Amino acid sequence: MGKLKTGQPVCVPELRWMGERGLRVNTGTATLARYKQLVSLNLSELDDIIPTDDSILLVLKSALIKPGAPLPENLRRALAAVLPAEATTSGRRHVLEVEYGGEAGPDLPALASRAGLTEAAFIQCHAASDYTVAFLGFQPGFPYLRGLPQALASPRRETPRVHVAAGSVAIGGEVCGIYPAQGPGGWQLIGRTASVLFDPARAAPALLMPGDRVRFVPVSAR
Repeated sequence: MGKLKTGQPVCVPELRWMGERGLRVNTGTATLARYKQLVSLNLSELDDIIPTDDSILLVLKSALIKPGAPLPENLRRALAAVLPAEATTSGRRHVLEVEYGGEAGPDLPALASRAGLTEAAFIQCHAASDYTVAFLGFQPGFPYLRGLPQALASPRRETPRVHVAAGSVAIGGEVCGIYPAQGPGGWQLIGRTASVLFDPARAAPALLMPGDRVRFVPVSAR
């Protein structure tokens, strides 16, 4: 993908075309702050703003800007003002009840043993942490959560499961995630929540959004 011509004199971080309508900008550790700021601007030139772990994809209105052409002045100035920002964002707070272990979390015993912990200690460590939604992906509404204690990090399964239940709380490397819907998956399953993470009938289908904070609370099997 070629670099974008942004014009002068306003300075905008390097943007790269992704297809005919997407612009990708690297954001490093400030992705969530910059995402929140861009959303708050309600820029008419954009159809969507999609955060990832360390970058943001800007989806332009169809045929608004041709690849290689300068950005409109309004959009260029907005990006120049927002993208360099290094602010923090609080986001909404969610408390999710989780049934750990057993049928809901079949990988918990092996992960606890790998970490040198009892299952109870593993659960306590996992539930004591504050998590932040870094971005959504894989399935609609699937949150990638930062904040997993390093001692609990574990590689994904060598052989993915064909069926993973909706609401399954899982670990994949140094990230925690929750499966919104039943389907295949290769993350390590440690528990399950009854919270509905994605519902197309809701005004806001995804329960969790980038920047939101999450806390897990252990509950007994239902």
